[in-house]
Amino acid sequence: MAAGLTVGVMLIPQGMAYAMLAGLPPIYGLYAATIPLIVYAFLGTSRQLSVGPGAMVAILIASGVGGIASQGTTEYIQLALLLALMIGSIQLLMGVLRMGFIVNFLSHPVIAGFTSAVAIIIAINQLKYLLGISLSRGMFHEVLIEAFTRFSETNWITFLIGISGISILILINRFVNKLPGPLIIVALSILIVWALGLINSGVEIVGDIPSGLPLISIPHIDQGSMVSLLPIAFTIAFIGFMQSIAVAKAIQKKHKNYTIVANNELIALGMANILGSMFKAFPVTGGLSRSAVNDQSGAKSGMASIISALLVIVVLLFFTPYFYYLPKAILAAIIMVAIYGLIDFKEARHLWRTDKTDFGLFIATALATLFMGIEEGIGTGVVLSLIMVVYRSSFPHIAELGQIPDSTQYRNVKRFDDLIDRNDTIILRIDARLYFANLNFIKETIYAKLANKKGARYLILDASAISGIDSSSVHMLRELQEDLKKRNISIHFVDVKGPIRDILKKNELLTEKGPFSYALTIDDAVKQIAEKGRLDFNVPYVFESQN
Repeated sequence: MAAGLTVGVMLIPQGMAYAMLAGLPPIYGLYAATIPLIVYAFLGTSRQLSVGPGAMVAILIASGVGGIASQGTTEYIQLALLLALMIGSIQLLMGVLRMGFIVNFLSHPVIAGFTSAVAIIIAINQLKYLLGISLSRGMFHEVLIEAFTRFSETNWITFLIGISGISILILINRFVNKLPGPLIIVALSILIVWALGLINSGVEIVGDIPSGLPLISIPHIDQGSMVSLLPIAFTIAFIGFMQSIAVAKAIQKKHKNYTIVANNELIALGMANILGSMFKAFPVTGGLSRSAVNDQSGAKSGMASIISALLVIVVLLFFTPYFYYLPKAILAAIIMVAIYGLIDFKEARHLWRTDKTDFGLFIATALATLFMGIEEGIGTGVVLSLIMVVYRSSFPHIAELGQIPDSTQYRNVKRFDDLIDRNDTIILRIDARLYFANLNFIKETIYAKLANKKGARYLILDASAISGIDSSSVHMLRELQEDLKKRNISIHFVDVKGPIRDILKKNELLTEKGPFSYALTIDDAVKQIAEKGRLDFNVPYVFESQN
């Protein structure tokens, strides 16, 4: 119960802040913190994940819906609710069809770069509330430049309220993080604005918030609007699920009494968004900070989320009038402090030290998101990820092996010293699945290795790391064998996995009368070659590399 109450207290100011970030009236943030939580509590497989409004999803909503309708209008609200229904339907369908694997196309550097860029965009978009001036919508750099050039127009009382809110939140988070910082600054700011009459000084407030629960209704469905919203719906469906499953798995590592089922999570999130949209909730996802607090407060089941939702429902019924004097600068402060953790400086430094290629992927996704747009940014990240997958698989690792003295073990000649290297034999281990994209590289590497060892007459291919082959690979192997046979070089396969052997046998490459010899181990192959004796060549053949 304590966990549910603690998270419920967090949800009240967070929900209102994220609704404002999404371009919706604050009350919709409270709506999003009720029914979706209850639905997920019954259907989700995580016992600590706290589903509700989130900063990243909120900015995606503002980006997608803002291109169709003006923020704050009735049309905008209807489109946001329709978007929740669409997102829920996509997630539900993916879960039913067991398509959770699709999110694997987004690599970690892409996610980190995208979320870092979105966090910067969110922070820049809050400047208008923090400075108390109206800024035009646009790309992050355009908003930043306008804010800088118009800084002299700042409402200094509003600015002081916002900066004070940020400072208090940071201090509470650092020294007494068990206190509900957002609720404290909300209460303090309401009292100060009311007592000092700061409305007359131009401080922008939330104003009237309707009381009571929303009546159930299906969002207005318009085919044209659905087509326009489809790209952002798919984006949020994927990003929301990835964020939720990542948080759920991170917390589940501390608990061994249950497991996270990805497809069930899709169904739970889908139903939460579908039913939530019928109660005026905008799209929701799992939140890291709330889930961490939920876990630390002792949540053992979905009942904690139900208690959080009930607390928000009580606020909706009886306490919304007390938020009238809440300054929007405080909601902006809550958002800016919350999203700072999304800027993944640690991951950027780690990638720079360990993998420059993935660091480039991180930076490219971040820059595309900042300067091209959110949908374009994630699209760029996905395309670059797929290109990297194809590129890396097209140039697999191929190791030349030598024998460890006085043993039957063979290792990479570049990694071990004093290995036995036979003049008449080349032993290669291909560490990849053979398929059409990497065959040319593999074939060229084999020819290059043979060209470097003029007296080689036996090629041993260690297939222990080959997990699959396609029809193009079969053709390549047959052509390679026929070509090398003309040069009096024989091919010997070792440690071939069962499914690969089946394919080679069907194509008559690995049979008793087939062109390839087969052995269980490299040592067995070497012994077979030794028993047959050296081939007798009248004229030594000089092997030339084929480019």
